[in-house]
Amino acid sequence: MRARTIILIVLGGLIVPQILIASRSELSFSQTNSTTPDATAGKRLFERHCALCHGIDGKGGRGPSLHRAHLVHAPDDAALKSLIGDGIPPKMPGAWFLSDEDVANLAAYVRSLSKIPSDPLPGDPVRGESVYAKSGCAGCHIIAGSGFGYGPELTDIGERRSPPYIQQAVVKPAASLPEDFLLVRAIAASGQAVEGIRVNEDTFWIQIKDAKGQFHSLRKQDLKELRKLRGESPMPSYDGILKSSELDDLVAYLASQRGKQ
Repeated sequence: MRARTIILIVLGGLIVPQILIASRSELSFSQTNSTTPDATAGKRLFERHCALCHGIDGKGGRGPSLHRAHLVHAPDDAALKSLIGDGIPPKMPGAWFLSDEDVANLAAYVRSLSKIPSDPLPGDPVRGESVYAKSGCAGCHIIAGSGFGYGPELTDIGERRSPPYIQQAVVKPAASLPEDFLLVRAIAASGQAVEGIRVNEDTFWIQIKDAKGQFHSLRKQDLKELRKLRGESPMPSYDGILKSSELDDLVAYLASQRGKQ
């Protein structure tokens, strides 16, 4: 009986410390994960990895402005962290190289930008809709199902692009081409030419969409010439065509296009 009691005392001496160690580990883990995200650290990450598209101050560029409470792809913090990590292929790369703590800090900084009001636009979106119509924009673009889809769809352009970017695209289209946009000109052996936007291309074939909306699938070995018109756009510049006030109105109208809210 005495020997049995000694064994139990020894075992008890081993079990209790293990319980205490486990409790300390759980407490340490809880404290680590309850740390408040550091928006200042997130700002440094933003400037390093995000400013190229969203602007150094988050007001937008190739990517949309983040100075608003409603972010279409990130309605809550969990979705925002997931968006930062996974990205939106192929337009926004994922930050797979960031730690969970970095992602939390970056998300905190992005959320802080929502408290900064957006810069007011000088134009009137109602008048801008009339400018859009009279300038023939619907002949190449679609908004909410209306128009012709030769150029990029503009239904959610206000979500994807900042007002300065939109203005530059109207005034200098070739300077603001989407990354995946390429104008091409293919000449068949017969001399017949097809010019339009590249839709798909592989080693043997190229698909082109022309200004009439027709698709052409061409075998490369049958072509006399295939020219890739890099840095060129079929869209004319409206610099000097639109008055300054009309340009402001058009930009305000396009910036208001945010798709389904």
